[in-house]
Formats: sequence, C-alpha cells, structure tokens
Amino acid sequence: MTEALLKHPRLISLEGGEGAGKTSALIAIRDLLQSHGHEAVLTREPGGTPLAERIRELLLSPHEEALAPETELLLMFAARAQHVREVIRPALQRGAFVVSDRFTDSSYAYQADGRGLDRALVEELERKVVGLKPGLTLLLDLDVREGRARANGRDLWPDRIESEQDDFFERVREGFRRRASAEPERFRVIDASRSPVEVGAAVSAAVARWLENQA
Repeated sequence: MTEALLKHPRLISLEGGEGAGKTSALIAIRDLLQSHGHEAVLTREPGGTPLAERIRELLLSPHEEALAPETELLLMFAARAQHVREVIRPALQRGAFVVSDRFTDSSYAYQADGRGLDRALVEELERKVVGLKPGLTLLLDLDVREGRARANGRDLWPDRIESEQDDFFERVREGFRRRASAEPERFRVIDASRSPVEVGAAVSAAVARWLENQA
C-alpha cells in the first residue's frame, strides 16, 4: 500500500469517548446524506468486516493475560487494514460516502495518549497500513464522568477498554481535543452534553455545511 496519506472528501469519521452518542449521530448523518441523493455506507472500528469483527472480539473481551499496549495497537491496525481494503476503499471508489464510527484518530487518542505509546509509531502505521484520512471528522465531546454514567446506564457489561479508570479516559479526551485544535479544517467539535435530538441536529448541520463547501 502507498505511504501517501490521502484525505478523502467522502470519508467521514465520528470520534469521541464513551457514551458520547455516536450511534445516533451515525444515523443522522446517513439520513442527511441519503436526503441529498448519496449512498451512505455506515461502518465501525474496530470491525467492519467478518475478520475485523473477530479481531474486535480479541481487543474488547477481557482476558486473563493482560494485553500489552503494543499488541492492542497492532491489533487495531490489523483490523483497520482489513476494513480499509474490504469496505472503505471499494465504497469510495464507486462514489459512496463512508461514515465510520471511529477511525485512526482513535488510535492516537487511545493508544498514544491513553496508553502512552510513541505517536511516531501510530503515524508510521497510518501511512504504511491505512493510507487514508477522513475529509471530515466530527468529535462528539463530552465530560468523562457524564459519558461513563451514560454508558453504564445502557445495562451492558463493560468491555476491556470501557473498564479502564477515569484518568485513562481523561487522557483520551484531551488527546482528541488536541487533534481537533491542530486540524480545525478537518474537525468539527460537537457538544455532546446536549440531548440526542440536539446533537443529531448539530451533526447534520455540520455535515450539510461540509457538503455545500465540497460542491
């Protein structure tokens, strides 16, 4: 795969911490894109293909053996490589929009900022394994404690990463915010403390403005 990092205008990613409401935002984006006559492919990371979903299980299921941060990072990129090759690139090539619940920004936030791994390693994997960057990234920003309270209220057993402590998620949040500040032309920061309806409206408005600017 080429090492050139292509920012693709039809690749949109949703980022944010736990409980930020990415699932509802995905649906709002899909509905907006379809109302403009576009095909919208919704997908997620880690996952998106049968093989990548199996890697997701390895990543998120608790294990008796602790997962080394480097192992976590490499598994994330293994799933992402399969996802890009089998889902994202084919959809973009046929003219569809791809909306992904998480993409490489999550590896910077979770594995570099959260786990303390070398950012240069993430950058090298992004160039050599992924080769793509979203044209638009929507960051659903939410206070860590509020987000965790929302996530706990879903009555789902927390996965391996969701079981981390608040200080880990604070580092993740700050990592996302730093990336948004460094790339304001790509990121749109959405206040996710509001109701799902308000967040969905804000997300739709941001994508609508993005589409107008691409026309």
